[in-house]
Amino acid sequence: MTRPEPGLAHGWCALSALHGRIETYIERALQAEHALSVREFSVLDVLSDQHDGEGGHFRMAQLADAVVLSQSATTRLVTRLEDRGLLARYLCPTDRRGIYTDVTEAGLALLEQARPTNDHALREALDAAGRRPELAPLVAAVRGLEQAQAAAQAAQAGRPVQAVQEDGAAAPVPVAVG
Repeated sequence: MTRPEPGLAHGWCALSALHGRIETYIERALQAEHALSVREFSVLDVLSDQHDGEGGHFRMAQLADAVVLSQSATTRLVTRLEDRGLLARYLCPTDRRGIYTDVTEAGLALLEQARPTNDHALREALDAAGRRPELAPLVAAVRGLEQAQAAAQAAQAGRPVQAVQEDGAAAPVPVAVG
């Protein structure tokens, strides 16, 4: 039996540790402030991005894939959120076999209250993880993704692109337009 390269195995372990630490940190914050689990928050967040255009609504299997849960676990989670009045299900107008789920006004209100908590907890968890030598490169990669996404959105909107420095201050980033 061959064993994966130590670097690959260590990298996977570090990624798993980073994910676990962040999820645990966010879970505590969301539970304490909003009585929401990370998975509940994720479902509300994903479903809040639905639209009435083509492909704008998720079927249960698509939602399960988006929140990385089994279809049965997703169905149970949606049922709990529906029982709390945060989600509502309805039949697909073009295929009566399909069932869609929408976030209710109460769900949207709770999501808007919980987003700052989620974002703050995520930043704190990344800060703490970044102080661990084995996790620091992964934290830097996550932060690099955030900066790349912000730069892409700014460029698409025709705004000057800003990078975030270590101290949190914005710094202009030259962008080649071609």
